[in-house]
Amino acid sequence: MNNTQPGNSFSSSSKKKNYYFPLILITSLFFFWGFIHNLDPILIKHLRSAFHLNHFQASLVDSSVFAAYFLLAIPAGMIIQKYGYKTGILVGLFFFAAGCFLFVPAANTISYPFFLGALFILSCGLAILETAANPYITVLGAPEKATQRLNFAQSFNGLAASIAPIVGGIFILSEEPKSQQELAGLDQAAKQAYIHAETSLVKGPYIILGLIILLVMFLFLLVKLPEVTENKEKSTKSFLQVLGVKNVGWGVLAQFFYIGAQIYVFSFLLVFAEDAVNMKGQEAKYYAGVAGFLFMVGRFAGTFFMKYISPQKLLRIYSIISIILSLWVIAGSGISTLYALVALTFFMSIMFPTIFALGIEGAESDTKPASSLLIMSIVGGAIIPPIASKITDISGNIHFSYVVPLVCFIIVFLFSLRFRNKKISS
Repeated sequence: MNNTQPGNSFSSSSKKKNYYFPLILITSLFFFWGFIHNLDPILIKHLRSAFHLNHFQASLVDSSVFAAYFLLAIPAGMIIQKYGYKTGILVGLFFFAAGCFLFVPAANTISYPFFLGALFILSCGLAILETAANPYITVLGAPEKATQRLNFAQSFNGLAASIAPIVGGIFILSEEPKSQQELAGLDQAAKQAYIHAETSLVKGPYIILGLIILLVMFLFLLVKLPEVTENKEKSTKSFLQVLGVKNVGWGVLAQFFYIGAQIYVFSFLLVFAEDAVNMKGQEAKYYAGVAGFLFMVGRFAGTFFMKYISPQKLLRIYSIISIILSLWVIAGSGISTLYALVALTFFMSIMFPTIFALGIEGAESDTKPASSLLIMSIVGGAIIPPIASKITDISGNIHFSYVVPLVCFIIVFLFSLRFRNKKISS
């Protein structure tokens, strides 16, 4: 059979020589969802200009994306539990490709809600893929190298974060949008034609990406993935009861606020560059690329530092630095605030995996439902950015909105303090 079954050990009939191509395919998924997520800042900048959205309306891009993670976390787990990892991956790839192709009618109808719907469908696929690929790659080979495989795969996510803003900037932000004053001088027909031309710029990149995803889906159909025996150990607690286990509840809270801060920092970096520094999108895209590169480097550096500093201590240090940088973004002025915002991405890099690991530490038989709750807490990316964006719209000053990420990093710091006198198993 081609399907795999969830679990934590390989069938004895699996051959080591058969692991390499499946590993390459699974690792490619980390790159693809990292790439699409890091097109969002370009998309927000572009759609905000094309449809003349306020900051709150533009932040609904993030809400559409991360609401899917909240709604699909449990259904995705059920699909994988019943039909196996391969089926879960194929379903995820189908929704991924379908969402990409829906950008064509969205552009043709010149409808912002249609774009949000396409993003939601696409993100349903990403949510299923992440729910399947993250645990599957940990069991796709020798157990003692599971962490190494996962870290290696996640590095491709970081690689995508450095490439996507530049690629998206070249093909989507090819020209600076017209100002409100320039648009006011156009008649209705010319204005509609301009908006249609702007929205049509997104079609090409998303059609190409959709075709690539279909090709990857076809390869997964052809490849026989190694089978995994089912782990019979199950939690006897409800989801609400699991929140009270060890550090799970605090982990969910910290992850909710951290993800919200991360998404706002990345998604509105180009908007910040325009509003705070009066920087054109063609120049700002390189800062977004640097931010993605620093995020990737930060993960490698964090892995190295953890050989000498405990994860909880490094999380505490990084959250303090993030608080200081956020304060400068709020209170400072000029190009230095953009530098501080870009620097933040380095210190955010270890937060998601570290909070995740600390959150499930000692959960034992409750690890699976605890992991699901921590994945569901990604919904912070749908809620926090609109709150921060509303502050910008009300105050008229984008600097003030970074009070919200500041509060988020304070909560991460408080979470790290829970472990200051504890030894965490590696």
